Amino acid sequence: MAVYTTVDDIALSKFLQYYDLGKVLSFAGIAEGVENSNYLLRTDQANYILTLFEKRVDPTDLPFFIELMETLATAGISCPLPVAAMDGTILRVLEGRPCVIFNFLDGAWSRFPNKAKCWELGTVLATMHLEAAAVTRHRPNTLGPLAWKPLFSLVQGQVESLGVGMEQQIQDKLDAIIQNWPTGLPEGVIHADLFPNNVLFIGDKLTGVIDFYFACVDILAYDLGICLNSWCFEADGTFNLTKSRAMLKAYDQVRPLSEAEFKAIPVLAAGSAMRFFLTRLYDWIHTPTNALVSPKDPMEYWSILRFHQSVSGTAAYGIDL
Repeated sequence: MAVYTTVDDIALSKFLQYYDLGKVLSFAGIAEGVENSNYLLRTDQANYILTLFEKRVDPTDLPFFIELMETLATAGISCPLPVAAMDGTILRVLEGRPCVIFNFLDGAWSRFPNKAKCWELGTVLATMHLEAAAVTRHRPNTLGPLAWKPLFSLVQGQVESLGVGMEQQIQDKLDAIIQNWPTGLPEGVIHADLFPNNVLFIGDKLTGVIDFYFACVDILAYDLGICLNSWCFEADGTFNLTKSRAMLKAYDQVRPLSEAEFKAIPVLAAGSAMRFFLTRLYDWIHTPTNALVSPKDPMEYWSILRFHQSVSGTAAYGIDL
């Protein structure tokens, strides 16, 4: 369920009078995503996405997200392009929520992406990292390493249901990641949430990257860690070396990775796994049982975390240095 704020026909009609989008043919909520309310708006001119930003998105971050998407779209990267009203404004308010209309991107996401899709992702991710250097605004990673211990403190004393001794295990693994976290690696704007459901394909051709609402400035190679975790583990929990190699090689061809970046991949990927484990764990514990959105199982990322902390080097990811 991804419609938290209802927009009725009267409110929509009043809102759209500020735009020149043509006659409305249909308007319906989109039942995917968990952060914001999304609607598919079809007119006799084109199709659009209307996004209402819910409470988990800080309105002061929206100009950064909008500038990022405009910058990438101008550079030829297929991502949502904000549509301005007739007075030139992009960010408006509907039903008490800040909102933006975006152009519609063709394609569908892949639940189990193959090697070809991983290659496409690596190419586009590297291109995004290069082009996003032109973004003038800055947004820190509010869910980066500095946030992990405070986040863990919010669930301490409540995790033993996951297994005997889990609290100490989490603490030990978190300490190890923080102690080994790399410094001095190239930084820039990253997507920070590039799961398969945020990437659209037609066949094996990437046609769109969406959902930039965790984008921030951090270590560029950390974005690769996030993608390795969400794209290269199979349904049975095994790591697919072939897909990992394709993603990393494709990325490296566009934005060459230094030896230090390659060597940091195990800890960056472990850090990504810890970040999503902790946020999922928090939601698992604190989401009411009658909530419309079911929390995701945190233990999926616990298994991923254990994999990264067990490897001995980059060969585990298909890269020999």
